Amino acid sequence: MRWMTHNTIKRLSLAAFAMTLVWSSGQGLASLQSPAGQTTTPPAGAASSAPVTTPGSVAQQGVVLDRVVAVVNGDVILESDVDEERRFEDIQPYRRTAGDRSRERTIERLIDRDLILQQAELEPEDAISSKALDDQLTMLRKDIPDCKEYHCESDEGWKKYLGDHGFTVEEFRERWRLRMELLRFIEVRFRNGIKISDSEIKDFYEKRMAPEYAKRNVPAPQLDTISKRIEEVLLQQQVGALLVDWLKSLRVQGSVKIMNPGEVAP
Repeated sequence: MRWMTHNTIKRLSLAAFAMTLVWSSGQGLASLQSPAGQTTTPPAGAASSAPVTTPGSVAQQGVVLDRVVAVVNGDVILESDVDEERRFEDIQPYRRTAGDRSRERTIERLIDRDLILQQAELEPEDAISSKALDDQLTMLRKDIPDCKEYHCESDEGWKKYLGDHGFTVEEFRERWRLRMELLRFIEVRFRNGIKISDSEIKDFYEKRMAPEYAKRNVPAPQLDTISKRIEEVLLQQQVGALLVDWLKSLRVQGSVKIMNPGEVAP
């Protein structure tokens, strides 16, 4: 599953998906084989674009191109999606810890993201403008530490950096557009209804921030100079808590299946 804007997310049936996973020339050569499985010579003049293979060849056994790692309400998440997501995370300016980047955690995040995308399809918003996307990408090129050695301020340097991480410029651009759409959906759904009171800000300042500054023997900033930042922290905490509870309910109401190695999708 390549991440796309929410109005073009694929809906693959597992039967159709199975056809894309394994290609076998055994069926393609069925008309050229005798009942005993021996390859026979095609009729004179018959065109054949495939080389003659023996029954034990890789082509006849089938070549697995990808595999299903999870199924979310009928949508499939592939092993290649896990690889792509981890490469995408490598490009983030503020990377996750090694534990958060494990294969299992990545699969869980992809499941959550798919659940959010499915809900976003039901509540479509206006598309992210090209200008808003360009503005964010311009800042991103300045914020990524590794970009300095690539000179990402130039288009060629940015292209080289993305290429070394397995993305084209357009692929990454669409991935970042989707990221913006997801964040906007979460903000519209949860953040707009949250109000942080002055007493909550003061309580956080006195019980959390001031003691931390005191431990470091550093004077704490005045409350009025830092209240907006405290409000943002409290907003993010509440949005995060609401989002976690919402995703749990979506999993209970829907159908989420994580596949074990070697397990066949139902």
